[in-house]
Amino acid sequence: METARIGVTGLAVMGRNLARNLARHGHPVAVHNRTAARTKALVEEFGDEGTFLPAETAEQFVASLERPRRLVVMVKAGAPTDAVIDEFAPLLEPGDMIVDGGNAHFADTRRREAALRERGIHFVGTGISGGEEGALHGPSIMPGGSAESYEALGPLLEDIAANVDGTPCCTHVGPDGAGHFVKMVHNGIEYSDMQLIAESYDLLRHAAGLAPAEIAEVFRTWNTGRLESYLIEITAEVLAHTDAATGRPFVDVVLDQAEQKGTGRWTVQTALDLGVPVGGIAEAVFARSVSGHAGLREASRNLPGPSRSAVAGSGFADKVEKALYASKIVAYAQGFHEIQAGSAEYGWNIDAGAMATIWRGGCIIRARFLDRIRAAYEADPSTPTLLTDDHFAEALGDAQDAWRDVVATAARIGVPAPGFSTALAYYDSLRADRLPAALTQGQRDFFGAHTYRRVDRDGSFHTLWGGDRTEVSA
Repeated sequence: METARIGVTGLAVMGRNLARNLARHGHPVAVHNRTAARTKALVEEFGDEGTFLPAETAEQFVASLERPRRLVVMVKAGAPTDAVIDEFAPLLEPGDMIVDGGNAHFADTRRREAALRERGIHFVGTGISGGEEGALHGPSIMPGGSAESYEALGPLLEDIAANVDGTPCCTHVGPDGAGHFVKMVHNGIEYSDMQLIAESYDLLRHAAGLAPAEIAEVFRTWNTGRLESYLIEITAEVLAHTDAATGRPFVDVVLDQAEQKGTGRWTVQTALDLGVPVGGIAEAVFARSVSGHAGLREASRNLPGPSRSAVAGSGFADKVEKALYASKIVAYAQGFHEIQAGSAEYGWNIDAGAMATIWRGGCIIRARFLDRIRAAYEADPSTPTLLTDDHFAEALGDAQDAWRDVVATAARIGVPAPGFSTALAYYDSLRADRLPAALTQGQRDFFGAHTYRRVDRDGSFHTLWGGDRTEVSA
């Protein structure tokens, strides 16, 4: 009986396209779906793209895989993933592997990996970015799991991944949940990137008085320079599009309530647990949340505020470009800080430069900018923040006046710009000689005897605020 090198179960759009990608690269692929009709439809429609081995049952599916068996699960995260694992794990043998290509929470991946490891089965939590087109034509792939599993699985994944300058956008990220952790942070950075772009559009429209079609041309110009990226490219396309039904700009007929699937929220929640400040990502998540509270927004329509009249001069677009680039540096610096903190917390030893390398193609945040991040980590793998890299520090210095003017303009005319504002506040917080946290700590000691440390000697101290206010060692 003919055997498949790898199998995909779960043939919705992502699973189907991933299976087609593998087949197109000459890898025989076993395909299976809970609903057999979907398996049949895949083979009937795309069977000429390569070798597909359809299976109606879990037993047939597993029997068609060569050893070590490589079984890719492409189903909804959470309980459905656990159900598929429970169905297939008893049919596997030591050395076989289950690859979860969904957007699972990394904590679930760690749990599943530990449980299956006791049975001798490799569990490989794998982040896959690029959407349905990426899955078909070459995504960015972030596999975790054991080094042993990557030896057997890695060549196949590298073969179907996006490729930039001869380098596949796939690498072994680290043990257990490392792959899904990095994919989670990737998505958090994506949230921030999209929010900053949206704020740029809002300011160009209301502060500079440009129409959507004119703003589209601004973005097309930006896409020829240092901001060149997939997100900037598609932003220009969206802004240039005209609604066929009304003749109005497409962006004006779309309900202004942004949705989210949860990975950005996970990024912020995890950052809080790790004690890592990711204000840019958090503000992007909250901006989507605010947009969705239609009742709250409607009730607040008549609150007082300044007139949203165009006040910016002809050079304002250049200022916004500088503010966008500077804020983008901050957003990525925060994301990579979280990756480094997670790596240290869980002992993953993640190579930050390698993450920038595999994000250059296939994924949603692919951009020229990532080459600079890769270079920064190659120059100093232990750099505490991307902000101190010479190239980025120079760009941040050049952006100072423009960045602050853009934030001030937004505040003056009442255009919400939480992404730009929090990025600048983060930047100023890091470079400050002293922060008002000293006062905060004094307040904590006053009402809760939480103690404080001094700048002039070691140890922890408490002031007897309710007594004679003498200081005692804690």
